Amino acid sequence: MIKCLAIDDEPLALQLLADNISRIPFLQLVASCDDAFAANKIMQEQSIDLIFIDIQMPGITGLQFIQSLIKKPMVIIVTAYKQYALDGFALDVIDYLMKPVSLERFMKACNKAKDFYELKQAAKNTSLPKHDYMFVNVGYSLMKISFGDITYIEGLKDYIQIHTSISPKAAVVRMSMKNVEDQLPPYFERIHKSFIININKITAIRKNSLFIAEKELPVSETYKQVIEKLLK
Repeated sequence: MIKCLAIDDEPLALQLLADNISRIPFLQLVASCDDAFAANKIMQEQSIDLIFIDIQMPGITGLQFIQSLIKKPMVIIVTAYKQYALDGFALDVIDYLMKPVSLERFMKACNKAKDFYELKQAAKNTSLPKHDYMFVNVGYSLMKISFGDITYIEGLKDYIQIHTSISPKAAVVRMSMKNVEDQLPPYFERIHKSFIININKITAIRKNSLFIAEKELPVSETYKQVIEKLLK
């Protein structure tokens, strides 16, 4: 699934954008934001692959927001202003859509993003290190944790707790959920703002939760597609 954000200060335009995203099976809408500041906060907390963004917004424009990003996701601009197209493509956006956007044109832009995403993933996978572990700072030591031993990871503000099958005590690490998520192999999935799970450790699934052994973990509305994918 390609995790995306919708950003537009007009409520009706934002709702239409969210509706269109919901029609694309490989897109997962993480959040809808009415300004760039709200979007930036979400992007600090978790990985976003694609943003749909308007240009004319209060406070900071869409183009200014794109320019401010250090780690830039894919971008599709959705706007009523055609005069910024050259500026948009100079920022390497995937596509530039003019409002009102037909569903056919929207799907075409999303397919371009999907093709680009798959190319990036393929390149990333070929360059992945062969080791199946990571080192994390715990106290005053570097602890080696094997990915296969991790059952789930819980976010606690500026810290994470890494729960494993080999120790009853979780490792407490000063790290963001976004940073640890970027290091994990593909068999880990985000199911909630505060939880990442090893799908190989799942023992049962309910409508709004799943179990790792006896531990029940919530699945938020944003990540319901994860359960649907697992059940398929």
